[in-house]
Formats: sequence, C-alpha cells, structure tokens
Amino acid sequence: MYVAIRRYENNAQLADRLVARRDEIQTVISEVAGFRAYYLLRSSDGTTSVTVCDDQEGAEESTRIAANWLRRNMPDAVSRAPQVTAGEAVMDF
Repeated sequence: MYVAIRRYENNAQLADRLVARRDEIQTVISEVAGFRAYYLLRSSDGTTSVTVCDDQEGAEESTRIAANWLRRNMPDAVSRAPQVTAGEAVMDF
C-alpha cells in the first residue's frame, strides 16, 4: 500500500468546507485506480487529508485530482499548495 498525506497549514476551516461537499469529494477520490481509503483531519492549525491506495501511481493521482478539484471548485479556499508527504506503508494492523 502507498499513502499520500496532504497538509494545508493554517487552514483549519478548509476541513469544514470539504466536509460540506463530502459526496463530491468521495466520488472523485474513490475513482482513483487502487483506491483503498480517505481520511480528513481538522486540527487547530490546519487540515490534513490522507489517501491510501494500492500503489504509488494511485497515491500520486489522488494528489493531482485533489489539487485540480480544489482549483476548480474552491479557488479561494487554498492560498498555497499543501505540504505533501507520500510513501509506502510498511506496517499496518
């Protein structure tokens, strides 16, 4: 499995805006080949999304799709690109 983590710093309100459009986001992200899971976290200092896919290609595609979706649907919601961390999941239980 491969995981992509997108961190939108100083943007905790983004989580609420994304939750309000859950159905749209679920449709777009779940169509990624090898999609397994998606998580959205709200913290006091930002919003983080986590996508789990079968392989690196799927995780990278989820990041591209997320960026494109935000540009088209919420251009005012994100002032700068997220910090992206991606890698192979080497343990899960």
